[in-house]
Amino acid sequence: MVNQSQGGNKMQLSTPAFENNTSIPLKFTCRGEGVNPALVIEGIPEAAKSLVLIVDDPDATRGTFVHWVVYDIPVTNRVEENSIPGTQGLNNSGELNYCSPCPPPGNQHSYFFKVYALDSLLGAKEGLSKADIENLIYDHILDKAELIGLYKTK
Repeated sequence: MVNQSQGGNKMQLSTPAFENNTSIPLKFTCRGEGVNPALVIEGIPEAAKSLVLIVDDPDATRGTFVHWVVYDIPVTNRVEENSIPGTQGLNNSGELNYCSPCPPPGNQHSYFFKVYALDSLLGAKEGLSKADIENLIYDHILDKAELIGLYKTK
């Protein structure tokens, strides 16, 4: 449930690294440094108590591949490059980190960076899955924003 009536602002998510729906620079992929890009979050509702960040790839051959799950992020308008802004959940590699984009050669995939503003702190242990977090946040979402990056290996 997203309640967008509070404050009237719609959250926006961007990065200095690339524009929405354009290519993710090599630095942030498996062919580069493999670090997360800096993210800028605008229009966070005043009532927000924490943020959640999920990065996934719905174009993966075996279904959506989860690249990063971070929760209980203190309310901030910026996630720094190569940082761990909160408690990390498991990605689909079974790790607690940012798993950089790395589609099969010749395939372009879309990477969805999603941020959620919550009316509470989850206080959940490290290592939860994307599905676990989505279940926990369902009734606590004040607003959300999305940024899509594209990456194609040669």
